[in-house]
This record gives sequence, structure tokens and C-alpha cells, in this order.
Amino acid sequence: MSETQTQLPTDTWICASWQEYEQAIANLLKEKGKSYYYKGHMRLEMAPVSFDHGKDHVVIIFAVTLFAALKGILATGLDTTTFRKTGVQDCQPDVAYYLRERAQTIPAGTGIVNLDRYPVPDLVIEIAKTSLLDDLGTKRSLYEELGVAEYWVVDVQNAQIIAYAMAEQGSKRIQESQVLPGLAMFTLEEALRRSREMNQSEVGAWLLSQFQQKEYC
Repeated sequence: MSETQTQLPTDTWICASWQEYEQAIANLLKEKGKSYYYKGHMRLEMAPVSFDHGKDHVVIIFAVTLFAALKGILATGLDTTTFRKTGVQDCQPDVAYYLRERAQTIPAGTGIVNLDRYPVPDLVIEIAKTSLLDDLGTKRSLYEELGVAEYWVVDVQNAQIIAYAMAEQGSKRIQESQVLPGLAMFTLEEALRRSREMNQSEVGAWLLSQFQQKEYC
């Protein structure tokens, strides 16, 4: 791979050593891109984040955090944070959550989360506008291998959430979260659909009513 290739975003998986990957992300940091490394291949993402992507990103974070708060589930959410097994794997999911006893696992002041030292997140979420097939394919395999318990892909185009429970380096589709019991995908999908017509405060109020109704009925 040439020096030019290591400096340019790829938006696809290309063969690279870990050393070449480190060189590439050093350049990428200047451009605020996202980066992944898996099975001797790297992916650098530099496509501009769309309005719809950014909006769904906020709705999902709000919904998950609100649900956890109402249910008394300890939760720490992370936005586009780097998780790394040096020399082996690297990823920057759009959203990640540590839950319950893991909620305060990562100390303040941590930069890159070293997965040789700290546990993987319980929940990982990718917001997919242009990267849907990759999020459902190679990235899903990456998160399976890391040992993430649950993985969601938010299909921005169709206001759909494709969710997987993961175990033993495999995954199966689910319609209700297992790490956040009672949180149904159809409720989150309805929130995404409503966000197309409502502002986020109105969507938040609707989510609150749904979560409280489910709690007390």
C-alpha cells in the first residue's frame, strides 16, 4: 500500500498492517474521520455526516438514556469513542453503552479505551446513512468477535432498527433489547418516524409517555 493510500479515506476495507493503520489514523485525526481495523484490513470513513444521521443519532442516545434512567439501570453512554485491542482490532462506533455494574468501569481522563485492560461495551450502535451494508456485515462480525452483548444498526433511510443479541461470536435478530429489558425496537422506530415531523422535544415527551405507560400499566 502506498503512502498516498494510507493518508486518504477509503470508505471501504483495504488490506493494511497495524503500522500502516496507525500512520493513516494519525493523518485522519486532522480531518475528524472515523476508523476501524479488523483482520488485517482498515476502513477510514470521511463522508460528511448528514442532517438526518445527526438527528437520529441524538434521538437514539436520548431514548436509551431516558429508558435506563426511568428503569433505574446504571448507564454510561459514549459518543464516537475509540475502542482498541492494539495490533488486532480498532473501532469507533457511533454510540456505545456500559450498563449496570460496568457503568463506571472506565475512569475519567481515559482517552482511547484499551480493550486489553477494560471490558467491551454492553451495547454498540451504528447510525447508517451510507454505510448500511458494511454495518450489517463486516462491522457486525467485528463486534461479535469483540464480545459485545448487543448491537443495533439504525437504518436512517427507512427509520428502522436492526438489532442483534450476540454470544459466542455469533448473533441473532431481536425485536426487544436483552440488555435493556422492556425496550422494544418498534417504540424506537416510531420515535425515529415521529422525528421526521416533530422537533426532538416533542419526540422526547412522547417517549417519556410511552416508557411511563409501559411501567405502570
